[in-house]
Amino acid sequence: MKKILLLLGVAIILTACGGEKEPEMTHQEFESALNDGEDMTGAVVSVEVKELAPDSAFGYNIQAGEHLNFVSESNPNVEVGDEIVVEVTEIRSVMGSYIINYKR
Repeated sequence: MKKILLLLGVAIILTACGGEKEPEMTHQEFESALNDGEDMTGAVVSVEVKELAPDSAFGYNIQAGEHLNFVSESNPNVEVGDEIVVEVTEIRSVMGSYIINYKR
C-alpha cells in the first residue's frame, strides 16, 4: 500500500511540474474575447500557425486568426500548419492587429 501511495505521489508531482499546459481555448475563441474587450493576459491558447514572419518589426511573428500576431524575440521553431500551446504574457493593439507576447 505504501508503494502505491508513493508512486501516486511521484506521478502527481511529475505531472504538475512538467509537460505542456492544456489550452483553455482556441486562437479563434481568444480573438473573439479580445474583440469583446476582455483582458486575456494569462490565457493558455492553442494556436495554429497560419503564417510565419521571422523578420517582422516585432520579432518572430506567428500569424493566426484574423488579426493575431504571436511574437517572440527567439525563434519559436515552428512551421506553417503546426499547432502550439502558449501562455499569453502581454497584449497590445497596433493598427487594428493584436501583438501578443507569450511563453511556451
